[in-house]
Amino acid sequence: MLLKYVCPYWGQEQLSATAFLERVQEAAFDGIEINVPESKTFIKELNYELDFLRSEKEFIFIAQQVLPPANETVDQYISRMIKRLNELIALRPDFINSHTGRDHFSFDDNCRIIEASLKVAQQTGVRIVHETHRGRFSFHASSLLPYLQRFPELELAADLSHWCTVSESLLEDQQHILKDIFPYVSHLHARVGHEQAPQVSDPFAPEWAKHVKAFINWWQQIVDSNLSRQRPQLTICPEFGPRPYMPLLPFTQQPIGDQWAINVRLMNTLKKQLHVRIDQ
Repeated sequence: MLLKYVCPYWGQEQLSATAFLERVQEAAFDGIEINVPESKTFIKELNYELDFLRSEKEFIFIAQQVLPPANETVDQYISRMIKRLNELIALRPDFINSHTGRDHFSFDDNCRIIEASLKVAQQTGVRIVHETHRGRFSFHASSLLPYLQRFPELELAADLSHWCTVSESLLEDQQHILKDIFPYVSHLHARVGHEQAPQVSDPFAPEWAKHVKAFINWWQQIVDSNLSRQRPQLTICPEFGPRPYMPLLPFTQQPIGDQWAINVRLMNTLKKQLHVRIDQ
């Protein structure tokens, strides 16, 4: 099994598609994860550059489905989601990472939404994974379990930082729940959160050592789970974000960390610390 590292476009929106992809390659990422802008110019450039890259080597393209909030019914949400998924599928991603459902929708309504996404995946042959995230159907570890029981075929993109914030803990009392969830994870967002926010200021600062250790332990468990299921690869996105995830200095509103530098250093660190253990 291979571990492949992809770069988030989040926080690089000031760059053109060409400039972003050049920066990604210089840093030795294996691909990108992007909430594709609406700009036709950007999309045309992105398609051109990806076609060229993929003609020369393996390069991973993960599209994100993130609907902005709207005052709408569940049926309207489903229609909007399906439309967006089909727009992204037309761009030929390796798979889609979807921010699916809403935390305030009922279990049955979120199930209808999940069913609609599964139908799109089945009809098009494009995998859709569902990110664990605040505000979505997957906002909390324990409340996610009934969805996994209803949809055993579900694939998850694990961003565990959100569950720490929602539970206001390092999930010390939820390890048994995590073990039940990890087999569903086929994509990983590598960001370290804490009890009060989904992102520590800098994972390489010594004051966050306990949190980093906990997260790397979870990520290794996810690697092990994927290996035991004989999956050919696990994609990992170091996803430290810009403001407002990145803390800012008061008054000047300057970020206290360098997002790009943190993500590149985190990728290189994880390449040394996460192991595909052949004894699994």
